[in-house]
Amino acid sequence: MSTYKPQIRVKATYMRGGTSKGTFFNIADLPKEAQEDKAKRDKLLQRIVGSPDIYKQQMDGMGGATSSTSKAILVGKSTVPNHDVDYYFGQVAIDKDFMDWSGNCGNLSSAVGPFAIHERLVDNVPENGVCCVRIWQANIKKTILCYVTMVNGQVKEMGDYYIDGVAFPAEEILLEFAEPVDPSEELFPTGNLVDDLEVPGIGTFKATMITAGIPTIFLNAADIGYKGTELQSDINSDAEALARFEKIRSYGALKMGLISDLSEAETRQHTPKIAFVAPKSDFTTSSGKEVKASEIDLHVRALSMQKLHHAMMGTASVAIGVAACIEGTLVNLAAGGGEKTAVEFGHPSGTLKVGAVIKKENGKYIVDKATMSRSARIIMKGEVYAPADIMELKN
Repeated sequence: MSTYKPQIRVKATYMRGGTSKGTFFNIADLPKEAQEDKAKRDKLLQRIVGSPDIYKQQMDGMGGATSSTSKAILVGKSTVPNHDVDYYFGQVAIDKDFMDWSGNCGNLSSAVGPFAIHERLVDNVPENGVCCVRIWQANIKKTILCYVTMVNGQVKEMGDYYIDGVAFPAEEILLEFAEPVDPSEELFPTGNLVDDLEVPGIGTFKATMITAGIPTIFLNAADIGYKGTELQSDINSDAEALARFEKIRSYGALKMGLISDLSEAETRQHTPKIAFVAPKSDFTTSSGKEVKASEIDLHVRALSMQKLHHAMMGTASVAIGVAACIEGTLVNLAAGGGEKTAVEFGHPSGTLKVGAVIKKENGKYIVDKATMSRSARIIMKGEVYAPADIMELKN
């Protein structure tokens, strides 16, 4: 006779950060076995988010059945000197049985600071003013500075700062990605600003492949049959187009040295990203807003987890900012070429301004920092439930 096992409860906070949402956990609040066993941790987080779901709806979990909402975030007191918290980002596959811990979510990075303050993981928080939360992004081993406004000892969440892709305003949060590419690493893994990327059965394309923020492959929209003003409905309903993008992404990952065999791309869907750029032009956003060419420098559209993103991923925005500020990349050329310190680009939901501080030493590009403004808000705080036997791994 089997013994009934009730559900387990885990403290959690559901937050929006930028144009993404995710379920946040203080690492200390996870069940002990999930803290000690990564496989059990992943099973627990997948089940909480609602994956794997053969129906691709995540109806039985916290996820929203999109790459922007199928996310789990772990935050704990930092083990790295001169940092407040360690931050682990998990991209949860919707219909497949895996989690990708290979990259970061730049949008949700803006929520890590407020979450850490709420969880009392940050020392010396001012009663009033701006608190700089020093975040160690443990997935990619990078520092992120998150500037959070405090009022009377509380995080100021409400404000008048709008982000295209988010319906309501909130308080602005400035993010600084310090040395998004370590000086010892290659900003351009192939050594070239522009490569010829050969994809058997599809074609050869000009591509800029860069590692800033998140490994990203940039193509010219015109080379792949697009204008650069596309919305989700123009691409995400086209199965053949999505398959082409995935094949190009896979060959790009191989050329960047991120994988050693094409088969590895299937279980590394979060990185690299694939994006396409085009010169500025008038366009209509997903909300129906008209944006004039004079308001932007270029168009960028990007895919995340094999779907066109409804706005722009934060980490890809870092890649855009850095690439735009280096003369000769496809992103820089689409923005008109020449020296730049920042660009405003158009995406499906509107526009976004990004910038970077870059210098060149001994013929090598050094990125001091990349900047971006976002906002964040707590949506729910309490407990999430999962079946008690979810961590009983079966051979």
